[in-house]
Amino acid sequence: FKPKLLVEKLRGKRLMFVGDSLNRNQWESMVCLVQSVVPPGKKALIKSGSLTIFKIQDYNVTVEFYWAPFLVESNSDDPKQHSILNRIIMPESIAKHAVHWKDVDYLIFNTYIWWMNTIQIKVLRGSFDKGATEYDEVERPEAYRRVMRTWSKWVDENIDPNRTKVYFSSMSPLHIKSLDWNNPNGVKCAKETTPILNTSLSFDVGTDKRLFLAAHNVSRATKRVPVSFLDITTLSEYRKDAHTSVYTIRQGMMITPEQQSDPDTFADCIHWCLPGLPDTWNEFLYTSIISRT
Repeated sequence: FKPKLLVEKLRGKRLMFVGDSLNRNQWESMVCLVQSVVPPGKKALIKSGSLTIFKIQDYNVTVEFYWAPFLVESNSDDPKQHSILNRIIMPESIAKHAVHWKDVDYLIFNTYIWWMNTIQIKVLRGSFDKGATEYDEVERPEAYRRVMRTWSKWVDENIDPNRTKVYFSSMSPLHIKSLDWNNPNGVKCAKETTPILNTSLSFDVGTDKRLFLAAHNVSRATKRVPVSFLDITTLSEYRKDAHTSVYTIRQGMMITPEQQSDPDTFADCIHWCLPGLPDTWNEFLYTSIISRT
């Protein structure tokens, strides 16, 4: 990974990650990777609502993150106040978010982790703007496919493929049950220090492959705009050791030593350490961007 080469390639361009906190994890990784070649005083971090922008001034480059955990409109779209018990989505409503994605040169989308909270997804009848509160409960894969169809339709109708390169990033796995990798004495991912090393071992860490298939198929089915599917799932499933675990934050604060001593409750086995695995994801992205003529 040559950050100076990437920054040169991105001169005058916008690179934006769109999605949930795992895409923010990858955005943080990318910022760390490129900022090392930018002198102090020549970079800035700007936050405005759902959009966070890292600006490299001498190159007129921005590396951005836009918070949209379901891609479509939901009642969890506030970037700070989204710890909501009953999360509700509008699977055919994407325009409010998508207005912020126009005129971006590289777009990297994801949506996954919040789909895993419930077996069924609450789908609003009507519109939040009109005060609707009633919803239907829809099976997770069907709701996900509806969102993906809405997203791909927007991509086809609004993206200029001569300017913008579009990526969709696959599912970032969780490691919350140590029995998944045959460690009956483990506590979630806490104290794991090595990856799953036996690559011939058949294991399942609970990734919803139905959503993976839906994302993969819809990404391939766009009619006018090519979408590159970044498959990060399998390689990440081996990395039970790479999560932030008890070295994590809650509500913007590092967890206390007392909380750290209770990994069963407080270990974060969703997000990833930096430096760490998201740097590998960004190497895929880097290779794709650098190889473009």
